[in-house]
Amino acid sequence: MKLEVQEFSKLWARETDGTLDLLRTLPVDHYDFRPDSGGRSLGELAWHLAEVDAYVSLGIERGEFSFASKPPHLDRPRRVEDLAPAYRIVHDDAVARVVELDDTDLYREIRYADGRQWRVRDLLWQRLLLHHIHHRGQLTLLCRLAGGVPPALFGRRREETPRKVTATA
Repeated sequence: MKLEVQEFSKLWARETDGTLDLLRTLPVDHYDFRPDSGGRSLGELAWHLAEVDAYVSLGIERGEFSFASKPPHLDRPRRVEDLAPAYRIVHDDAVARVVELDDTDLYREIRYADGRQWRVRDLLWQRLLLHHIHHRGQLTLLCRLAGGVPPALFGRRREETPRKVTATA
């Protein structure tokens, strides 16, 4: 049976569409934009979304998390306009690994990079999907700070919200 794997995959695909929309709206001349000197640049944070997909899915497939070798296609693009197509390739590789799982695999335990034992199901939902959404939220803010207009991922953007007219006395 693959009911939960299918449900996860369906939600992951929907979130991936939003991620690709965001990557396509990043200001092309702001790859190195970094409002916090200790944080990732816009381009680095955007690529971290691909890293999450690649490393978590590969760790699950291998049954261990090792950062000694990079997953395929994980060389970071150096231009904003190359991020979305390159992310798509990495993501599709990750999907191919995840769809091989069945629901019984979800209860297998693996030692994650943090040293703790995790069930595969929790790795998928928490370390892959929710971790990804967390960083996508950060990237949405960086997009705004860099002068871009991110897509409406969970409702309207401010550009689509009617302004309230306030009466002045």
